[in-house]
Amino acid sequence: MSGAGKATAAKALEDIGYTVVDNLPPALLPSTAAEFSKSVPTDRLCIVTDARSGKLIQGLEAGINSLREAGFSPKVLFVDASDSVLVNRFSETRKRHPFGTEQGGLLAGVEHERNLVYKARTLADVVLDTTALKPDQLKVKVLENAAADNKALEGLSVILTSFGFKFGLPIDADLVFDVRFLANPHYENNLRPYDGRNKIIDDFVMKDPASEPYIDKVFDLLAFSLPRYISEGKASLTVAIGCTGGRHRSVVVAERLAVRLRELGYRVVNSHRDISK
Repeated sequence: MSGAGKATAAKALEDIGYTVVDNLPPALLPSTAAEFSKSVPTDRLCIVTDARSGKLIQGLEAGINSLREAGFSPKVLFVDASDSVLVNRFSETRKRHPFGTEQGGLLAGVEHERNLVYKARTLADVVLDTTALKPDQLKVKVLENAAADNKALEGLSVILTSFGFKFGLPIDADLVFDVRFLANPHYENNLRPYDGRNKIIDDFVMKDPASEPYIDKVFDLLAFSLPRYISEGKASLTVAIGCTGGRHRSVVVAERLAVRLRELGYRVVNSHRDISK
């Protein structure tokens, strides 16, 4: 369902090495899988299909059957949420629902879409209801399902989340690091509108002489600690990096740590809780 979190789910898989194909009509499933199988492992292929295909989505069952006949082993993950939550999410973000306009309103658009994808939902091996889930929690659920089907993905998942102290500590954090002592782009009028994913902010923060040594030390601590968490059987670890507002310094540090941890082979999901506040 639109607004249920399929983009978040797909991004979580992409972060751990999946090839993601978005908005594919179901009839193209067999040929797409066959083409990608020439260059990528098909147990690391995620294909997103949804009601943007219109009535073509009703061909999903035939597409799945064709995949199986061709020797593939597809698993169907359906991402859903309650109608009221879907309407609220579109209202809050002001994003356009794919059927809201033509159906005369958000709720009517959601109901129309639900009718279109009803059959697809009945075909699902797993239904993830995100009504009460935050994006981080959805990512963990997706990773758990991926690991259950792929032995290469078993082990620890690291969730790196940036946040702003003025909005409170993340209640699910296992480790918290404070980067409020680093140079703050917020006080530069020309930099303030950008967030820490932008190179201009990254450059500014990393010019602080303390940035690189601090990131090195946090990385060393994580590299030392993570194997110990794995030996204790921990499935996921949430590492929170905080600055004042959660838009600049914490984002830069979290992004850089994610790159280095992935180089060690860890499954890492990035999340920036307060980046839009």
